[in-house]
Amino acid sequence: MADILGGLLIVDKPAGPTSHDIVARARKLLHTKKVGHAGTLDPMATGVLVLGVERATKLLGLLTLTTKAYTATIRLGCATTTDDAEGEALTTAAAGHITDADIAGEVAVLTGDIQQVPATVSAIKVGGERAYARHRAGEEVTLAARPVTVSRFDVLARRDIAEPDVVDLDVVVECSSGTYIRALARDLGAALGVGGHLTALRRTRVGPFTLEHARTLEQLADDPVPSLDIDAAVRLSFPHRVIDADEAEKLRDGRWLDPVGNTGVHAALTEDGRAIALLQEKGKRAASVLVVRPRGLVD
Repeated sequence: MADILGGLLIVDKPAGPTSHDIVARARKLLHTKKVGHAGTLDPMATGVLVLGVERATKLLGLLTLTTKAYTATIRLGCATTTDDAEGEALTTAAAGHITDADIAGEVAVLTGDIQQVPATVSAIKVGGERAYARHRAGEEVTLAARPVTVSRFDVLARRDIAEPDVVDLDVVVECSSGTYIRALARDLGAALGVGGHLTALRRTRVGPFTLEHARTLEQLADDPVPSLDIDAAVRLSFPHRVIDADEAEKLRDGRWLDPVGNTGVHAALTEDGRAIALLQEKGKRAASVLVVRPRGLVD
């Protein structure tokens, strides 16, 4: 049985299952229904998936997960219906003639603050329904471009494959939340005139959470506890102020503290590092947005 306070479970997701499948598996392993996720990964993708367990599920909507990092493989020479290897081929073209300089030039164009049209099979809602659901139903889906930031887009390796005449690029991408790596693959291939799609994707970081924090499902089965208890999760995820015993009691009772000049959501920690609440300062008050340990809660 998971501890009532719970914590964050960082899963190294395998290829194949959906994020919801991983949540269902975690619920069984931890013997609790109180498991939620902070953003999804496509079934073909692997890597960092952040789950909240028990009371820590309340942290998920407050986490700052605005930056992400990936390693991926882009295939030049074929565009697909889904912009990845799970879709059907739309166009094919010989790609071996493309030079490294050609690739570097177009990668540079796709780096920085850009306007990106999301993948058709994304989870973005169109008329109240997910884009991927409309696509699977045979509808033609048109999504508007949106601003994203690609802070790093580097080609690590190139492999030319003679039959078929395609080029595989191993890349690393660091970007803002809402960036679609498959759309980068699509747009790079289109800019080079040969089409492109994603053949592999691994998320290596979400906000402060990396593969170093992550465990496989097999490791979780052997040791079914969160990766980070709620105190460690709060310390890693938020800036903090240290409070004394009287201030801790005020927060447990739902009262507010005097502000100290912090901006944004931050944690109130006791001197021994226990998380009492998450606060936000407005005017002359530092009020709780989440009391981690309310009075009477056993931990």
